[in-house]
Amino acid sequence: MLAKPVQEIPAGQLYEPKWDGFRSVIFRDGDEVVIGSRNEKPMTRYFPEVVDAVLADLPERAVIDGEIVLVDPDSQALDFETLQLRLHPAVSRVTRLAAETPASFVAFDLIALGDDDLSGRPFTDRRAHLERVLADAAPPVHLTPITPDQNLATVWFRELEGAGLDGVIAKRPDQRYEQDKRLMAKVKHVRTVDCVVAGYRRHKSASDAIGSLMLGLYQEDGRLASVGVIGALPMPTRKALFRELAPLVTTFDDHPWSWAGSQALPSGHAAYASRWNAGKDLSFTPLQPVRVLEARYDYMEGARFRHTAQFVRWRPDRDPASCTFEQVERPVTSGIAEVLGPL
Repeated sequence: MLAKPVQEIPAGQLYEPKWDGFRSVIFRDGDEVVIGSRNEKPMTRYFPEVVDAVLADLPERAVIDGEIVLVDPDSQALDFETLQLRLHPAVSRVTRLAAETPASFVAFDLIALGDDDLSGRPFTDRRAHLERVLADAAPPVHLTPITPDQNLATVWFRELEGAGLDGVIAKRPDQRYEQDKRLMAKVKHVRTVDCVVAGYRRHKSASDAIGSLMLGLYQEDGRLASVGVIGALPMPTRKALFRELAPLVTTFDDHPWSWAGSQALPSGHAAYASRWNAGKDLSFTPLQPVRVLEARYDYMEGARFRHTAQFVRWRPDRDPASCTFEQVERPVTSGIAEVLGPL
């Protein structure tokens, strides 16, 4: 069951924090545990410590929907970047990371218990069963907080972003569990920032179209930092931008990201490896950093956008040098223990 974005927290529903991790459905049948992701890719091998916790705290036979999250021990906030590093092909590294950066599982729905399929029951019934079966669960297994109080949900939304929470989820009390349908509502933070366009990647299926625009912000030392990309554009716009930006194409010799030119491809693009997919082509075409656009984003993790940004408008009135990190709104820091209790 998925969530559709809404602008405001809807009234008359049940509210939960929106966790920033890997959405996961856990299947347990005796000693067998399978962790599936939202896109149905198996996740079991990457989180052996979660498997151990499931065997210790979840019912003998159950299907539970939730989120795998990772908490930074210093900031006590969710750390999605470190969580991504857990997806490693080497067994030895998976084992080491499970000990060094252990993950937790936050449960928020019970789909099946024993021989009973609960998906057709109202959410309030499923929640009551979930609370009962997890009554004695201990970290790293957690039950997500829930409230019928819209004012408290607003407090969560406003004050707990600094703990890494991604917003608020709203569920109807009578809602049945229906796979792949957007029946819940999600409210996320929305912000804008003016960025320098410093390059682009070509579209994977059209050589005369932009795949994504590469964005940068200037640091205090004057260097242009790569902060993310904009990729959701209509095809006519992609092709028009390809023509429009052609006069700005340059080399890596004097480009702010000249380091990317050290592995030039035959096409003349630069390539650098992805931390998540070593075989992925991340080559790009450098542009003179003279164009500025306004980008919409929800959350900045470190020095990069957590998700792909969205195009708002061009800003011909902005000096690229004025596009600095000073524009970025930083949420008040808070600990995740305020939401989950002791970890």
